[in-house]
Amino acid sequence: MSGSSLRPQIVIFGSSVVQYGFYDEGWIATLFHLYARKADIVLRGYAGWNSRRALQVLDKIFPKDAPVQPSLVIAYFGGNDSSTPHSSGLGPYVPLQEYIENMRKIIIHLKSLSENTRILVLNSPPIDDTLINCWNESSDGNPSRTNEACGIYSEACLDVCRKMNIKAIDLWSTIQNRNNWEDVCFLDGIHLSNEGSKIVSKEILTILKEVEWVPNLHWRSMLSEFGEDSPYDPVAPDGKSTVNISNFAFPNNDYWD
Repeated sequence: MSGSSLRPQIVIFGSSVVQYGFYDEGWIATLFHLYARKADIVLRGYAGWNSRRALQVLDKIFPKDAPVQPSLVIAYFGGNDSSTPHSSGLGPYVPLQEYIENMRKIIIHLKSLSENTRILVLNSPPIDDTLINCWNESSDGNPSRTNEACGIYSEACLDVCRKMNIKAIDLWSTIQNRNNWEDVCFLDGIHLSNEGSKIVSKEILTILKEVEWVPNLHWRSMLSEFGEDSPYDPVAPDGKSTVNISNFAFPNNDYWD
């Protein structure tokens, strides 16, 4: 640990939409940028993971006896779970009812970590069926994924969150509200482009700003590490003082409000 105090921790837990979230100035990169002086962001999302895999590693990633628990967990599972079942029985597909129960178990575990641990769940973004199945047809000849199935799992995820009083973001619907979303929001029909990532980061920041959590976890509301005034900061126009830039988000500060 470094700095003047214990920094809050934000853990992002999920699959490839998380792991690849740095690429192309992605949504993970945006969060790291804005929270650089506010919190430690820990990435624990890996390509190929589904809700079954998440349950296998839940205690390792989020041990209940850890000396410090996260202030916020952002969790995303559902895209891989909703894949088309393979005739071999292998692959990421998880039946819908099992997926629902798995999400319940994940949320119960996260809620048990600390009364101060907040949870934000992302449902699955949509997919471009045509594009993804051009290069990723299942080896048994069936489409590997469909947006219809993705939508069913995404709504199930939201339903679980509603019943458990957990904040959630409906990425499946929000992204499809963007004009020409199939053409601009994805790199390959499933993984987010810079344009798709902008939607995700905006939705996350909006809900963190509006939700009535104490303390508020929106980056502007959090204390900056080493945020005190300093004579080494840039000199103000009056030539007699300095400008504290500890809350300045380079380069377009006002964009992130």
